[in-house]
Formats: sequence, C-alpha cells, structure tokens
Amino acid sequence: MQTGVRFIRWGLGLLVFGIFIGFGIIGHYIKGAQYATGDMFMHNVTLWFACPWTLAVYTVQGGSVGMILIGTMYLALGRSFQVPDREGQTSLWLCIAGLICVFLTGYVGYFVVDHFWPAFYYTPVAEGKNVWLVAQALSIALYWLGVIGVLLNVRKVTHQVA
Repeated sequence: MQTGVRFIRWGLGLLVFGIFIGFGIIGHYIKGAQYATGDMFMHNVTLWFACPWTLAVYTVQGGSVGMILIGTMYLALGRSFQVPDREGQTSLWLCIAGLICVFLTGYVGYFVVDHFWPAFYYTPVAEGKNVWLVAQALSIALYWLGVIGVLLNVRKVTHQVA
C-alpha cells in the first residue's frame, strides 16, 4: 500500500511540475522563435507543434498521470492481495528518474544542444537534433522500464491467487 501512496504523491507532484513547465510553451508562442524558421521547419511544424519543449512537457504530464493510475492500482491490489511494501520501489524510482530526465534532456537539454549547434531545431541541424532526440528517447525508456517493472510486479502478485 505504501508503494501506491508514493506513486500517487510523486505523480501529483510531477503533474503540477508538468503543468508549470507548460508555461514555457506559452512563452515561446508569445515571444516567437529565437531563430528564423526555415522552409524545412515549416514542412514539419505539425509534428513539432512549433515549440521545442512540447515533447518534454507532454511526456512529463502524461507520465505523471500514469504514475497516479499505477498508485491507485497498487492501493486497490493491496486491499485484495498480499502486496509487500517493497514491491514496486525500483519501478517507482525508474518512473521518477525517467520523467525528471525527460525534463532535463528535452527542456533544459534544448538550450545545451542549441549552444553547440545553434538553430538546430529550426534549420534543422541533423547532428544536434539527433543528440537531443536520442537523449529524450533514453529518458522516456527509463520511465517505460519502470512501467514494465510495475507490469511484472502486478503479474507476480495476481498469479499468486490464480
């Protein structure tokens, strides 16, 4: 049950954080792009939603809602099955680390990559774009490892009864 509570608390905290960092997207729309957008960017604008932080913000928001759902599921399972408190702790920390890393690589990392490859997002500069996207993909993979851990824990707990 304690694991469920921790998933819910962290999920709510990260959801509030995800909503807060969403204001960066609004600021980007108000201010406009730092660089001139090239023809190639305009062809991909629907994919990118015209803001470099969109993927990071929505991943943090969606992932945090997922953590709240996982926590609720652990609470429900704890009422019906014997679920040790230590179950799911590794998964919890993988989910937390994954979402924080998504913010660091996708949001903060944008400025770091832009320092080395100016205008990489708008031009595009393939090397910078690839570094930035791979870093985000690895961060999302951390989160998904946590979710897979939850799946395995739930299967183990529910198979004990079946």
